Amino acid sequence: MDDGFTIVGEDEVREIRDALENQNLTSAVAKIQDYFEQIDSVELNIAITGESGSGKSTFVNAFRGLVEDNKGAAPTGVVETTMEPAMYPHPKYPKVKVWDLPGIGTLNFKADEYLQKVEFKRYDFFIIIISEHFKVNNVQLATEIQRMKKRFYFVRSKIDNSIHAEKRKKDFDEDKTLSIIREDCMKGLLENGVASPTVFLISSLDLQLYDFPKLQETMEKELPEHKQRVLLLSLPNITLDINKKKKEALQANIWKVSLLSGAVAAIPIPGLSVVVDVGILVKELSSYYQAFGLDDESLKNLSDKTNVPLEELKAVLTSPLNKEISGDVVIKLLTKFAGAGVMLLEYWASTIPVFGSMAAAGISYSTTHRMLTSCLNELAEDAQKVLMRALQSPV
Repeated sequence: MDDGFTIVGEDEVREIRDALENQNLTSAVAKIQDYFEQIDSVELNIAITGESGSGKSTFVNAFRGLVEDNKGAAPTGVVETTMEPAMYPHPKYPKVKVWDLPGIGTLNFKADEYLQKVEFKRYDFFIIIISEHFKVNNVQLATEIQRMKKRFYFVRSKIDNSIHAEKRKKDFDEDKTLSIIREDCMKGLLENGVASPTVFLISSLDLQLYDFPKLQETMEKELPEHKQRVLLLSLPNITLDINKKKKEALQANIWKVSLLSGAVAAIPIPGLSVVVDVGILVKELSSYYQAFGLDDESLKNLSDKTNVPLEELKAVLTSPLNKEISGDVVIKLLTKFAGAGVMLLEYWASTIPVFGSMAAAGISYSTTHRMLTSCLNELAEDAQKVLMRALQSPV
């Protein structure tokens, strides 16, 4: 989907570097500001479809880190509750929209008319969910989606129910059971003309188990670059690998934020002051806090899902940023890191892919970069400890 977005890649970095070398700080800053504005405007529309009763609505909630009784959760039930496409925005990233589509094969929706009725063009990709065997309707839908040059992913849901049923057998083997379920799904798809099918086995009640990490990795890899980031940051914090990738994505932007804040302080334009600089940094630190799900609402949702008391999750938090992220806090942090020493040119060259010789921006860049890196590390460590506690692992 071409939405006119341009990433700050190698070419853009070269333009920023050239602007700085030519003493054109205003031009460099404008490019970075444009990048952040575009990042904030990226939309991701995910369609969840499949047979009625397959667990679509439960998956819609789990994907957004919610359970059924949370505010903003999609209604679930044993009968089809979705008669029109229903959009559910992510609670922290409202431009990530998960659409609960009407069930295939219901009285009101025939497979051959389905995609037109749900306005298929607006979705970035489809997740087709079934809870038993893939049926002809699923295959016909997948074929039509493919013909429209959209991506889709097959998901076999309610794996926890299947495992629970098989556990009663004396010779129960979980890996063998999962293999049998996967092969059965793939056989049905192959017999109906789907070449080289991939099926992801998922429990919406325990996303960290089974194949959700593989699904997440596949979706991320196959999205355009600028949408990979918004998908990654919106994912529930259910595995250490997701937390690690979030940290890497946030770390990759620190040089841009640091240069921008330093440039704002250095450009002699009326109205630009340290207050603007602090505002940029408060917003950036708040984005770390949000991405790692350390706010009270996210921790409460995690507590509800895992049955680990909220107080126990909060007890492992050690970063002072969990108490407050404000302008005053940022000023104290900047003061602390500014006193740590003067930036060396080699340090700048090793941490920022653009170069320049403007002292005011350079000092601010060095201080800001170190402060943001330290805070990101602290919050990432807290997120890891929260997850380990939630999964009942030693912290």
